[in-house]
Amino acid sequence: MLNPGHGWPFLLLLLLPPFESSLRCGGAGAEEATAHSHRVLLYPHSEKVSSIVSRKYRTGYHFQPPKNWINDPNGPMYYNGLYHLFYQYNPDSVIPGNKTWGHSVSADLINWLRLEPALDRTEPYDAKGCWSGSVTILADGRPAILYTGADGVKNQAQCIAFPSNNSDPFLREWTKPDSNPVIRPNGPGLNPSQFRDPTTGWTGPDGQWRIAVGAELDGYSAALLYKSEDFVHWTRVDHPLYSSNSSAMWECPDFFAALPGNSSGLDISSAVPNGAKHVLKVSLDSCDKYMIGVYDLERDRFVPDTVVDDRRLWPRIDYGNYYASKSFFDAKKGRRIIWGWANESDSSSDDVAKGWAGIQAIPRRIWLDSDGKQLLQWPVEEVESLRRNGISHKGIELKKGDLFEIKGTDTLQADVDIEFEPRTMDKADPFDPSWLLDTEKHCREADATAPGGLGPFGLVLMASDNLEEHTTVHFRVYKSQHKHMILMCSDLRRSSLRPGLYTPAYGGFFEFDLEKERRISLRTLIDRSVVESFGGGGRVCVMARVYPMALVKDSDARIYVFNNGTSTVMVPQLKAWSMRRAQMNVKKG
Repeated sequence: MLNPGHGWPFLLLLLLPPFESSLRCGGAGAEEATAHSHRVLLYPHSEKVSSIVSRKYRTGYHFQPPKNWINDPNGPMYYNGLYHLFYQYNPDSVIPGNKTWGHSVSADLINWLRLEPALDRTEPYDAKGCWSGSVTILADGRPAILYTGADGVKNQAQCIAFPSNNSDPFLREWTKPDSNPVIRPNGPGLNPSQFRDPTTGWTGPDGQWRIAVGAELDGYSAALLYKSEDFVHWTRVDHPLYSSNSSAMWECPDFFAALPGNSSGLDISSAVPNGAKHVLKVSLDSCDKYMIGVYDLERDRFVPDTVVDDRRLWPRIDYGNYYASKSFFDAKKGRRIIWGWANESDSSSDDVAKGWAGIQAIPRRIWLDSDGKQLLQWPVEEVESLRRNGISHKGIELKKGDLFEIKGTDTLQADVDIEFEPRTMDKADPFDPSWLLDTEKHCREADATAPGGLGPFGLVLMASDNLEEHTTVHFRVYKSQHKHMILMCSDLRRSSLRPGLYTPAYGGFFEFDLEKERRISLRTLIDRSVVESFGGGGRVCVMARVYPMALVKDSDARIYVFNNGTSTVMVPQLKAWSMRRAQMNVKKG
């Protein structure tokens, strides 16, 4: 163990953050109609290829196609023994546009076979893009794609496609029937340019199919409700599934059921058991946020358990660079899985030079906690098949200023799982509820260099020898009225010496009964330009993109466990594994 006294905090205090931003959340808009607000375009016309451009930043086990732009995951499903991932894909460029549905299949969610795009811009109603949507497996066993088509003037409508050959196990070709578009933005108050991203279908007690579509209705956000007997002819219900005057548009709605305290998933296309809750997830403010409530079958409405007017306080699926998530029921293992998109956070000129832009997060199992108040997420168990060369430590004591280096692991592709146990909770600082309004600001102000009563403690990742470059993922413990509030930060402000990157300090709070549970877990997946972290058993998740120059220069990255709080913290268990590369983009012959 290193105990450099003033060396660790003092060195950090000397290293000024290269870029500061007031932008909210990580991630960017899903469609061309939405500004990619956090993309830093400092050198959009530069002919000079910067040192950031390197294949070493390509992920080893997070999904990305061989080249070009991707964004939203679309229509994930398990069908006839294979997992299908469709995704927004520009086959011609690393710049957004010309959207098709890229298509890959897998037997295990980790290793992927690449197929030709499933949907292309072949009709007047989708001439400007086959935008996001979902897949529903119908009663006769056929999968049906519902997607948003954008026409020549970017009016949006919902369109349908069916497999051209149901006997093809890969479902390589899809047919668009003449009935398209099946849902147009007709009716008072609808904005035809803000009408997209249909959900997976479900059936009501009347046997009819239902879907929701994200829309702007009378200037406000809504998940519009549509019904159909045959999944082709649709009628708009006279009221939304749910609406809010808190914003103008909801993208990529997702609607699913979950049983509190049960990590198994539910298939909402069939009967939902008593006691189940429903979750409405929407994408807005460059984040994925959600509400938990009940689905009133008689009124065909989603009713949140708690209505929070200030959308800054809505819980998030992920507190980092993560957007446009889509879930599905995995009939193979009886679980619900969610996927999300993470874009690049360097410049467009760098994307052009690299030849790719965008990845998908690791697929996550998602379920509802025992109180029915919060979603929990965890990487799918299949990712553990990539582990090798595991190391383990127990009983590490971290006093103020201590650094413990994790050795024996590939520091650029790793899976690190740690438990922290404070020696005492008496010195936890008081919690201020106003911090919930801007957790990123609080992470910037209460960063890894600012000692608190209990924390910061956590990981230093992708660190250069002198710590000039590093990313921290850490906790702070605060005492609230009844329980403890734990802040989890993923601080990228010193992650790279290169200027012009988007390097925020992401963060989120979660409530924790520290007196009862004692230990706070942190699992982090490191994958070259990815740091994806799960805190408190999946209560807070943070996806981050990092581009340290040390990686390009073949310098060894280092990983440390640290404590900068005044109270001693124990690490009763630390495990880490190197991660093999997944078989990605294997071309189907």
